[in-house]
Amino acid sequence: MTWLTSLPAVVLVVGGLLLALLLTAVARIGVRVLVPAGEQDQVARIATPLMPSLGAAFAIFAALSLASEAGNVRAAEALVSDEAAAASRLAWAATSPRVESEPIHAALLDYLRTTRAKEWKGAAAASGDDPATARAIARLERTVRAEAARPEVGTTTGTELVTSLDGVTSGRRARVAAAGRDVPVLYVVTLAVSGLALIVNSGALVFRNSPRTSLLVAGVSSVVGLSLALLFALSASWSGPFVVSGHPLDAVVVDLRSGFFESGP
Repeated sequence: MTWLTSLPAVVLVVGGLLLALLLTAVARIGVRVLVPAGEQDQVARIATPLMPSLGAAFAIFAALSLASEAGNVRAAEALVSDEAAAASRLAWAATSPRVESEPIHAALLDYLRTTRAKEWKGAAAASGDDPATARAIARLERTVRAEAARPEVGTTTGTELVTSLDGVTSGRRARVAAAGRDVPVLYVVTLAVSGLALIVNSGALVFRNSPRTSLLVAGVSSVVGLSLALLFALSASWSGPFVVSGHPLDAVVVDLRSGFFESGP
């Protein structure tokens, strides 16, 4: 389902609306064709009481699904903020006395820039196996651990360096895990089935009306189509139309390049 969630927002919205309206038209024509002429008078009596129940069911399923996906987007943004905070702590830890900060800052800058360029979108964000990013983080690991192991640095400062480095790598792993999460199929199936039932029931109500009068149920179909489009748009935080912002990491990159993390005036 990744191909669907990675579509542009315009495609999802237009496609969802067109599909919902098409299903409404098909349901209207289908009832007219499939229901025997002698039983068509009963269609409205059956479909009308079902509308509140079907509408409520779809509203509940849509609310639960969209709230869950919106929560995942907020959680993803929090993970990026935590990763940026860990990178900032490492940059400051490198300014401790007797620590050679320049190699650590250079390695950290290279890692952050490579991450944003190579590992932020698409399959690389979910798999975490981009070669350039792997080399950058390996270089950062070696640089920080070599500096922390120097006797003149001291145990306290060395521990702070390693702990800050672990925060950066743990933040990356959490981000990769979040990027690899896909929308649960059951969410999509449940919401689609309830929406389809609502659309078919709406089409059944107007199967005898003129095409212009039938447009009155277009609003119901539009809500269903837009709800599904929004669900797919929110479900791919690193490959869909709403990619998680990397601004917190970009801010650390700017600070590193400007010399903000310096040991002295």
